[in-house]
Amino acid sequence: MKRFEAIRPAVPIEGTDETFPVHRIYCVGQNYVAHAREMGSDPDREPPFYFMKPADAVVESGATIPWPSRTANLHHEVELVVAIGKAGSDIAAIEALEHVFGYAVGIDLTRRDLQAAAKAAGRPWDTAKGFDRSAPLSAIHQAADIGHPESGRIWLAVNDVVRQDGDLSQMIWRVAEAIAELSRYFELKAGDLLFTGTPAGVGALGPGDRLAGGIEGVGEIRLRIAAP
Repeated sequence: MKRFEAIRPAVPIEGTDETFPVHRIYCVGQNYVAHAREMGSDPDREPPFYFMKPADAVVESGATIPWPSRTANLHHEVELVVAIGKAGSDIAAIEALEHVFGYAVGIDLTRRDLQAAAKAAGRPWDTAKGFDRSAPLSAIHQAADIGHPESGRIWLAVNDVVRQDGDLSQMIWRVAEAIAELSRYFELKAGDLLFTGTPAGVGALGPGDRLAGGIEGVGEIRLRIAAP
């Protein structure tokens, strides 16, 4: 028996007994106009910017997760997540969707107080975005079954009260464009996930909160934040 045996994080594939092994998690920052404005930015069509989460930050829908350490201001951000099924670099936008295996509903959990401190000091966001269990994810629905969603409601509720309610058509950078630009920085691999940004309405969570979110034509996700 090997002394150290790594277990690769994986996400269920809807309608099958298979899982999607996760290679890397990329995220697009401020990709909806209203959210960019609520975060104090003036959105335009400059190239998108990206940050990353560790692959083992994924958490399956239905989980109860502990309150993250070192934060007093945990925020929710519901997002369309793209699962890459075909490797490539310098991908043309017109060919980008050929690299997509499927889609899921994700929640980008953010330690907002740590992010604000990092921004003020000009430091990276790793502790704010890349902490343990910071990437809850629904099962992945294959593009062969649901197509490539360009529009549709995206929403999130906390304790049955809707906080985020937007439409995929409000993205500044569409999925194909975000993939193409990302592939100029990194060689994308099968197993990569891309969180594509969140609509307006992000807000604070508390211990014991129940989260439910969904994207029309893609699926839903549920999550609970554990009480102390």
